[in-house]
Amino acid sequence: MKPFSVFSLQDKQDLSKVASFEHSRFLAGGTNLVDLMKHQIEEPDQIVDLSSWQEAHQISESDHKVTIGALVTNTELADFAYRQPTLSLLSQALLAGATVQLRNRATTGGNLLQRTRCYYFYDTTKACNKREPGSGCAALDGFNRIHAVLGTSEHCIASHPSDMATAMTALDATVHTMNAAGEVRHIPVRELYTLPGDTPHIETQLGADELITAVSINKTARGTQIYQKVRDRSSYAFALVSVACAMHVKDGIIENINLAFGGVGSRPWHAKSAEDYLRGKSATEALFSQAADVELSAAKGSGGNDFKIPMLKRTLVHVLGQAASHQQQHPDHEGAIHVR
Repeated sequence: MKPFSVFSLQDKQDLSKVASFEHSRFLAGGTNLVDLMKHQIEEPDQIVDLSSWQEAHQISESDHKVTIGALVTNTELADFAYRQPTLSLLSQALLAGATVQLRNRATTGGNLLQRTRCYYFYDTTKACNKREPGSGCAALDGFNRIHAVLGTSEHCIASHPSDMATAMTALDATVHTMNAAGEVRHIPVRELYTLPGDTPHIETQLGADELITAVSINKTARGTQIYQKVRDRSSYAFALVSVACAMHVKDGIIENINLAFGGVGSRPWHAKSAEDYLRGKSATEALFSQAADVELSAAKGSGGNDFKIPMLKRTLVHVLGQAASHQQQHPDHEGAIHVR
């Protein structure tokens, strides 16, 4: 590992004291960055340690929203969300995401900004436009079983790995940021991530000196919430396909629907086309199948991951069917149900 210096950030105002952001990286829980440094994918001259930034360790509530500090751990957030019916989708995703040990270290801000688990991104002997712009994409003709089928380009087919970000996309969370000049932004998580295009190394809207300070989620009644994750083994594996669904059905009509997919997109995938197709219509299996076809019309496999397209359709239809059935049987229900 390359030698580096450490700057301890005590408060977000200390951002102005960082000498150079170009060669610095923010360190929160370290569950991803430390691995990247060991593999010499990230080689910063300076680490900006966030652990002493006390304000960012807090969760606060108002009548209308919850605000989650950037350094709140996944364990703390899962425990909080579990007791909040309108946020049960978030708890389900976090508990499906990693081991207890990792959840105890991983943070809200860090989880949102974790890098892809593409094999070729981690192998510095292979071509990767995300790691080394202009070098090519070995995954296109390589072993690409875990890769994306939505939002890809001829330069990159890497998938985004976060379960939490998928749930936050469905919940329409807002990411709060601040840069070294003290400028504050409020970015919908659905707009945080950029598509790879011909610049796959640019993954988010954030500037080099821009720090996530918190994430807020409105306390909105969302009906039945389900996070269904399909993976190679029953625990502690990244999603091949996941569906985050919050659905409210009244008298057989879908009044509101929020959908996001994980494991299949170059970013946490907001299924807006499917939402628009479903909203205001009778909840039937035929409709669910049609909505899946609408959302997946632009999906493109790369050989080894072709199976993800029909798998995602089956998973989505199943989740929508379970949510609609439960809502019709329990019209006043708010929160999670378990799907098998």
